[in-house]
Amino acid sequence: MSEFLRSYLVVAIFGGLGVVVVGAFLGIARIFRPVRPTPEKVLNYESGVDPSGNMWSQSNIRYYVFALLFVLFDVEAVFIFPWATRLEALGLFGLVEMAIFVFILLLGLVYAWRKGMLKWV
Repeated sequence: MSEFLRSYLVVAIFGGLGVVVVGAFLGIARIFRPVRPTPEKVLNYESGVDPSGNMWSQSNIRYYVFALLFVLFDVEAVFIFPWATRLEALGLFGLVEMAIFVFILLLGLVYAWRKGMLKWV
């Protein structure tokens, strides 16, 4: 067997061992946990307040878009950090590539701003 395949075999063995250990722990916990069902345990719990009214409620789509934009610009930081640490090695090419990347993200931000998605209502 080649060294390349052997390294993948080690990863597969450790992955399988991890799955077995997690399954064993969950099985042991299921055997030893106490089971005492009561009507109070099956009620929905919302911050210490008893639930009342209809459980269905609609949320404004803007909240989801706002969260999605936050995640997008948070991921941008993940891409900018390695670039910043290797800027000297990348030189002018790396600087131009990152400028294009940031410009595209800025276009997305301006578009969202113009569409009114950044207004918190």
